[in-house]
Amino acid sequence: MFEKYLSERIKRTPSSFIREILKVTQKPEIISFAGGLPNPISFPQEELKISMERIANNFGAKIYQYSTTIGLESLREYIVQRYNKNFGMNLSIENVIITTGSQQAQDLIGKVFVNEGDCVMVEKPSYLGLLQAFTMYGANFIQTQLNDDGLDIEELKKTVALKKPKVAYLIPNFQNPTGLTYSEQNRKDVFEIIKDEDMILIQDDPYGELRFSDEKRLPYIGQGSEKNIYLGSFSKIVTPGMRLGYAIASKEIIRELETAKQASDLHSSIFSQYLIADYLENNDLDKHIEKIKKLYKSQAETMVQAMKDYFPTDVKFTIPKGGMFTWVDLGEGKSSLKLFDKAIAKQVAFVPGNPFYVNVEDTTTLRLNYTNADSETIKEGIKRLADAMKEA
Repeated sequence: MFEKYLSERIKRTPSSFIREILKVTQKPEIISFAGGLPNPISFPQEELKISMERIANNFGAKIYQYSTTIGLESLREYIVQRYNKNFGMNLSIENVIITTGSQQAQDLIGKVFVNEGDCVMVEKPSYLGLLQAFTMYGANFIQTQLNDDGLDIEELKKTVALKKPKVAYLIPNFQNPTGLTYSEQNRKDVFEIIKDEDMILIQDDPYGELRFSDEKRLPYIGQGSEKNIYLGSFSKIVTPGMRLGYAIASKEIIRELETAKQASDLHSSIFSQYLIADYLENNDLDKHIEKIKKLYKSQAETMVQAMKDYFPTDVKFTIPKGGMFTWVDLGEGKSSLKLFDKAIAKQVAFVPGNPFYVNVEDTTTLRLNYTNADSETIKEGIKRLADAMKEA
């Protein structure tokens, strides 16, 4: 009935594959490895209750009022200090804008930089939320293959030389969906290829804090470049329900993102901003992150061992060193979409690989999330999935 009224933008933009899957997995008997959900036991609920009472007492009506588009100054200052300390950056508060999750930051970047038909380079596979957001603005996606240590350098050289992307979107740390991390050498090689190109580089980093080992955090690609945009989020390290993320970029880029955000929502929830800012000021975030890392490392190890125990020997999978996902390859000639139907029948869910690719209808790959289930549930879910594989 309403088809004739719809814009071309919405007609060409698919609904989120994961959101549709999550509707299917609401039944309590289904074990779901589909969503990228943090474990609820990692949420600092008691500390946040204390912060709620404190901000109500200290700030009164301010926490319920309209506020500035760019975000709460104290929260932006915290982000500046953390990045300057951890990465040796030289940021100021004008380099940060608060967004409604990093998903909104991606949408704003699309509004600001992507015209109809513009070439956007992404990883192969890539985060489906970005693909959905940029499809809305008519992006022409070019995918560059991921290897174990990062982007395929030879393919990247050809892509940059032939396609001249206007924007590149990368997830260097514990990539979604594969869980892979770029090596330090790969980061250097990538930047060497793109540094003189007329290109905006987006580096999305929601999982970088969740490294299971004590290894030093690797620098961003071309850290400090004026054409870089860094995206971060409090969803994976504090709570996703507050919907707070941020973008870090040059003052000129932040100014354009602020204009786009004014047109989108005026500002992100100021209550959430005051709450998270108070929590960060009065608690040890690094200590809290250590607890999350210990929990997720245990869950990842449980899933890996279960896959070794139950999966057919020709099925390959990544060994997570951080983040929230592992990536499974069923092998040549297999279909993750067909497996999905078999798995649902056995009351276990995952995300088939096809929505993480551009113009691909079926793949041999699938994504599993290990952070939102206890050990026994993980073992049972993997066993059910293995049974579905054998039937398929």
